[in-house]
Amino acid sequence: MEQRFFHIRPFLRGIRVFLVRPEIWGLASSLTLAYVWFGWRGLVVASLSGIYFAMMHRGTGAAVTQGAFPAFARDALTGLPLRPTVEAALDTILGHMAESGKSTACLVVCLDDPQSIVERFGQAAHDQALRRMAERISVALRQQDILARLEGDRFAVALGPVRRADLETVVQIAGRLQEAVQEPLSVDAMTIYASCSVGFCLPSRAPDVTGTALLAAAELATDDAWRNGPSAIRAYSPEMAAAVSCRQSLRDEIEAAFETGQIVAYFQPQLSTDTGEVTGFEALARWKHPERGVLSPAEFLPAIQSGGLAARLGEVMLFQSLNALRTWSRAGYEIGHVAVNFSKDELRNPRLVEKLRWELDRFDLSPDRLTVEILESVVAETANDMIVRNIAALAALGCVIDLDDFGTGHASITSIRRFAVKRIKIDRSFVTKVDCDPAQQKMIMAILSMAERLGLQTLAEGVETAAEHAMLAQLGCDQVQGYVIARPLPFEETIVWLERQKAKIRQPPRLGRKIG
Repeated sequence: MEQRFFHIRPFLRGIRVFLVRPEIWGLASSLTLAYVWFGWRGLVVASLSGIYFAMMHRGTGAAVTQGAFPAFARDALTGLPLRPTVEAALDTILGHMAESGKSTACLVVCLDDPQSIVERFGQAAHDQALRRMAERISVALRQQDILARLEGDRFAVALGPVRRADLETVVQIAGRLQEAVQEPLSVDAMTIYASCSVGFCLPSRAPDVTGTALLAAAELATDDAWRNGPSAIRAYSPEMAAAVSCRQSLRDEIEAAFETGQIVAYFQPQLSTDTGEVTGFEALARWKHPERGVLSPAEFLPAIQSGGLAARLGEVMLFQSLNALRTWSRAGYEIGHVAVNFSKDELRNPRLVEKLRWELDRFDLSPDRLTVEILESVVAETANDMIVRNIAALAALGCVIDLDDFGTGHASITSIRRFAVKRIKIDRSFVTKVDCDPAQQKMIMAILSMAERLGLQTLAEGVETAAEHAMLAQLGCDQVQGYVIARPLPFEETIVWLERQKAKIRQPPRLGRKIG
């Protein structure tokens, strides 16, 4: 008897699961109303219609519900299923495509800069923000879509069976998910602005018709979106797989790139908020690859670091920056200074100060024309005596010391005074939405007030809209830098840009309507 009941138990459990499904309760309500309004004939018609639609949808929507898969583990932080669930869902839908006529797509959403959230708000706030983002993505999806947590700060989405899963449709879905994530997050009375990039893959473009291949392709697309971000969307193409192998071969090419002059400095202008004049430029590394075009640092810096070529990069950037200063002066443009980023490896060099003094003499430039940019995290971690010695010696030489990414590295006021910092660069995370978010405005005002009392200049980086530029000027920030002013320019284009900027300043503002 007990053994017989053991065989019946799964059957009874299946009936119970079937009866508590929402669609069954909805069908029961519809049948009741049909009987009340139209009698037995209405009940029969409604029943037959229900059976018809159940047969039409059999094997599609139910196939991708979570209960159709084995009991995979779930993420402890968000409660979402993990990678195997998405792969299984995609396998199921792909296996039914021929008979159902419905398709799917896989999307991967990743945070652009999760580390800045941790540094600014703490790990607990970061984890809470991830949970909120998971909720928002889930709300933006349909009931039959599968959402899962991947490794790190990524989420995967397997679209439930859809009649039309073409490029335009999935781009719209990706944009909807992006908007959901990028809405301001309120965490413990703090407002977090997080941007995200989205990559996706359609079954027709996947390297293989399996869930694993579809998800891996979507991840490659997300990697490409992240490199071109923030807030980018990319669709997978076969060329991306080739690009991965190209990036792996960059290590072999990087030394030759230095020898042939492919590593060059691009220059991004910095403007005074009072006059609109160009106060300086920041030098940013780019690789003019003969086949792949201009590469950003995110694509080749890992190869440089792993190859031990950081010092070589610093030498190239310093030479080109000082040469640009001299050329601008000869062309009649008195640019105050050029800012060059110095890595930890360079700051550990015992002969760094001597080398800089020699280079400045070589170009006949005074030390105050060179701004040394040092990450706030480097200043906050002052355990290395050589780094401490070199920063202090550079300040004594007369170079301007910039504290980069201010607000993310937890440098103390004592450290700012100790290293004779002249200017702080306010991190982009504080600048975003400063024109419309009172919390961001209060944070900026607090930083500006501290800087004023310490006698420091301020520069806001990552300014992307005219409204942000205007608000920073009203709040009293000294200088601004960002895409709204100009993207990083190759040296040969800076002269043309400087001439346009000078003409813009000379042209008086026009008020009122144009008549005639």
